[in-house]
Amino acid sequence: MEPTPAELTLLGLVIEHPRHGYDLEQVIERRGIRQWTDIGFSSIYYLLTKLEKRGLVHVPEAAGGAKSRRVFHATPEGRRVAERGALALIEEARPVPHPLLVGIANLPLLSEEEYVGALRVRLARVEERIAVIREVERAQAPLEMAAREVFSYSLSLLEAERSWLAARAQVPE
Repeated sequence: MEPTPAELTLLGLVIEHPRHGYDLEQVIERRGIRQWTDIGFSSIYYLLTKLEKRGLVHVPEAAGGAKSRRVFHATPEGRRVAERGALALIEEARPVPHPLLVGIANLPLLSEEEYVGALRVRLARVEERIAVIREVERAQAPLEMAAREVFSYSLSLLEAERSWLAARAQVPE
């Protein structure tokens, strides 16, 4: 069973460095990971439990039975699954469902004026999102290769959407 993108993201963070749930939340916030994946704070422990049940992460016994935060470590199988999952997600061109397409498919319900107005609103929101992502990227500099690539790809998609929206809404870029 392939890990979900959210599971793979957490697994990758645990492989990078053993972490407890709160530490994972801090890394997710600091790196802006929620900009490109659906991992809510409340789902971190749920996902870690799923990964643990599948034998992809484990929590070593604390010395002397001391109570402490559960620090999750990747298992060798977790590393193999993460590597295979990462390769598959990079190699495969999977269709990505996009709510915008559902709206466009229902254009007969809208007037041209409503459609252009909605495109302009979306364009403004895309531009705001680009600004936020660029700021998060700057705040984290210098970036490791993986983070640079995530930001680069995300910004490229948003800039392509901005260009498409500007052309449709007849707004100069």
